[in-house]
Amino acid sequence: QVQLVESGGGLVQAGGSLRLSCAASGRFFSIKGMGWYRQAPAKQRELVAASGSGGMSNYADSVKGRFTISRDNAKNTVYLQMNSLKPEDTAVYYCAASGNSDTPYEYDYWGQGTQVTVSS
Repeated sequence: QVQLVESGGGLVQAGGSLRLSCAASGRFFSIKGMGWYRQAPAKQRELVAASGSGGMSNYADSVKGRFTISRDNAKNTVYLQMNSLKPEDTAVYYCAASGNSDTPYEYDYWGQGTQVTVSS
């Protein structure tokens, strides 16, 4: 069983920055894909950024150039650096991961979510 624990959410003004962290713990052999989803009120959950075990990463068009995903494999931790935040980035951000796939839509472990609120 894998537990994902997120941290770093909060309230920030538009144009500001936040850094989210997510650490995986528990019994597992390895972690392959790791990424971040978000869900705003009355909207569907959407993929924000994903990091594959081979170093590839991809981003939602809405965050390209502003968000950066990175990971520390030795610590089984993934980060999301969010710059130039906009009010429309307000959402609950979820960390997700898979032990056997790099495909974001096959993540099978999820964190509890952390709230990010961007004020205008």
